[in-house]
Amino acid sequence: MSTLSCSEKFTEDALLGGRVKLLQPRNGYRAAIDPVLLAAAIPAKTGQSAIELGLGSGAAALCLLIRVAGMKQITGLEFDFGQAELARRNASLNGMQDLLRVVEGDAAHPPSEIPRNHFDHAFMNPPFLEGGRHDAPPDPGKALAHIDTKDLLAAWISMAGKLLKPKGTLTLIHRADRLDQILGALAPAFGSLTILPIWPRANENAKRVIVQATKTGRAACKLLPGLVLHDANDYTVEAQSVLRDAAPLDLSR
Repeated sequence: MSTLSCSEKFTEDALLGGRVKLLQPRNGYRAAIDPVLLAAAIPAKTGQSAIELGLGSGAAALCLLIRVAGMKQITGLEFDFGQAELARRNASLNGMQDLLRVVEGDAAHPPSEIPRNHFDHAFMNPPFLEGGRHDAPPDPGKALAHIDTKDLLAAWISMAGKLLKPKGTLTLIHRADRLDQILGALAPAFGSLTILPIWPRANENAKRVIVQATKTGRAACKLLPGLVLHDANDYTVEAQSVLRDAAPLDLSR
């Protein structure tokens, strides 16, 4: 019996104020707000193409398809069979099975069917924690999603540079304390960097950053004012507009 047929192992959750339905493991890795923020920052337009490295359950890709009508089919690369199967089911659940192409394979070494120099946009939410410095969660799905065991960050960024068209954009969300590694990995192929800090609350250190870069870009690096997620009682008005109302995060300002 397919694991996906065991409904007691999954919950059906909602993103973007109910615009996206998402099946997620009840006890395994579960998407939070990071994929929603990531999708909001991608500068995609109608008729453009995109690829996600590390698709997971499809949360970011589905949010992007909801936010930008008329995009070409999004390709999602996912190494884990269970997550790839779940992404296909989530695409069908949202009526987007023809708009999200799920390809099983290593994002650092994609199968030959994935064309090079082809995509307008690439995006990713890589494993956050460095292997050897953090203990892996006991759940295998969580461990795969959270632990960077093979320097995946640099490998995924390098591959994104090969998959993008010239002047294509890469957008990623990651831990703020790995920003130095992100910038180092981007240097060979990317320029025109824009950095958006994500603060839990005003006057607190950023925990996340969204970084956007352009293949062969030459513009100066920009550090934006950033997004504050919470006020005293709830999400800030700006955060709510992104997380619940599908507003974009404009990194071109």
